[in-house]
Amino acid sequence: MFGSMRSGANAYANVGVETGVMAASPHKLIAMLFDGALVALSTALVQMKAKNIAAKGKAISKAISIIDNGLRASLDKNVGGEIALSLDALYEYMSSRLLQANLNNQPALIEEVQRLLTELKSAWEAIDPDARPAQPRMASAI
Repeated sequence: MFGSMRSGANAYANVGVETGVMAASPHKLIAMLFDGALVALSTALVQMKAKNIAAKGKAISKAISIIDNGLRASLDKNVGGEIALSLDALYEYMSSRLLQANLNNQPALIEEVQRLLTELKSAWEAIDPDARPAQPRMASAI
C-alpha cells in the first residue's frame, strides 16, 4: 500500500542527489562524477570478491558510463588543447581496463583505475575556483 521503507529511502536519496546536482557549479559537477565512478568501482570490487557476477558487471558498467558519458564527454578539446586530448586518451584507457577487469575478474585493474581517478580528483579539487585559500594561523602568545 505505502511501498517499502527501502523505496522511500531511495526516493529521499534521489531527491538529495538531484538537488545537489541542480545547485552545483560546473566544477562541483565534475567532482561529483569522480565520486560516483569511485563509489561504483568500490562496489565492483566488493561484488567481484563476493563472486556476484551480475552486481559486479552492473557496477563496472556504471563506472564506465560515468567515465565515458560524464568525464570524457565533458572535455572541450577545442578549448582544452593538449590537456583535454591527454585526458581523453586516459579516460579511454580507463574504460578499456575496466572492460578487461570485468571480463577476466581482475581486481588489480579496477584498483589501477581507482588510483588514476583518485589522482585526477585530487588535482581537480586543487583547482576549485570556489575553494577558499587557507588563512594563515597566528601563533598564540605564551
